[in-house]
Amino acid sequence: MKTAVFGGTFDPIHLGHVALAQHFSEALQPDRLLLIPTSVPPHKQATQLATGAQRLEMCRLAAREIPRCEVCDLELKRPGRSYTVDTLEALHAMGEGDFYLLMGADMFLSLERWRNFSRIAQLAVLCAAPRQEKEYAALCRHAAHLERQWGARTFVGNFSVLELSSTYIRQRLKRGEPCRDFLLPAVETYICENGLYGVKRPFSGGV
Repeated sequence: MKTAVFGGTFDPIHLGHVALAQHFSEALQPDRLLLIPTSVPPHKQATQLATGAQRLEMCRLAAREIPRCEVCDLELKRPGRSYTVDTLEALHAMGEGDFYLLMGADMFLSLERWRNFSRIAQLAVLCAAPRQEKEYAALCRHAAHLERQWGARTFVGNFSVLELSSTYIRQRLKRGEPCRDFLLPAVETYICENGLYGVKRPFSGGV
């Protein structure tokens, strides 16, 4: 079993997340891709504006657009901060196979500061994608460093992904500005129907 693991706060999940997952799904051809919303992120303040259940549902809506994608609530069920090493340990305990940890450029470049990174490097192939074509070479150099220093297994996708910020999208939603270029229609509808992120008016065909 070849499993790709893609975690994040997904508050909300946007087209940048979806594109990243789609590209990795095509490049790696995993048997499954697990989309895992974080409960309490260890790397930043817990400022989620949607509940865990709401973020999980938005991920389920987005998963329809990603080949072989499943949504996993493992981190939402676990109390305390959501450390990647704990999630990978739990996934390994549930089944055999190869695990591929998916992430963007910023996360990849900060991996050595993650909790128990040496164990993470043992548990999964570390996969990154550049935001721009010129970033590809820098990621490859860092991948080579991780391989030499930590014995890590790495994969750097030779594709660029859409750079978007959930914070920026939330701000636009709160101001009532258009977000159809940043969100899947089903996710956009869910946000509007549930009044998330300060959206006060009822849904009327697009934010």
